[in-house]
Amino acid sequence: MFTDIRSKKVIFIAHCMLNQNAISDGTAVWPAANKALIEKCLAADAGIVQLPCPELMCLGLDRGDPAGAERPVTVENTRIRHAMSDDPESPAAGRLHMLADQTVYQIREYLKHGFKVLGIIGANRSPNCGVETTSDGGAEVNGMGLFMEALRKRLEVEGIRIPMTGLKGPDDLDEKLKEMFS
Repeated sequence: MFTDIRSKKVIFIAHCMLNQNAISDGTAVWPAANKALIEKCLAADAGIVQLPCPELMCLGLDRGDPAGAERPVTVENTRIRHAMSDDPESPAAGRLHMLADQTVYQIREYLKHGFKVLGIIGANRSPNCGVETTSDGGAEVNGMGLFMEALRKRLEVEGIRIPMTGLKGPDDLDEKLKEMFS
């Protein structure tokens, strides 16, 4: 099965790395997308799978901030983190777990058919997609965002080990991708 020219390599990337228009106001670091990341994935013949944006899917594009006040990024991210995690029975928390389940299903399908899943790239500092750092208490702190943590736990239950790393800006790209593309 799948004997055509495809590379059978895929990489899962945080939604905002490929679409900066989805993130909360004041947090964009590129006008549209992380072009360098996209170019490196294509140069490695890796198909790009865009992860869902849990914040957009759970809270909407404006993230439900009625005040609309300008805030430092870490404060804004902390507000979003708490909006999604305060009540585990909230619709936002339920949708977040559903998105993690759907992502694991996609990963299992690729693996079942002999594809290599190179890794998962998140967005450090994000309240949901951070891998090494997230935002909480108005500060960038060590730890995973809510979505990446839910995804990691589900992969662990399935016995699936895939490298995960987070990017924050353009400076750490080569070092972060070295392991995944080797």
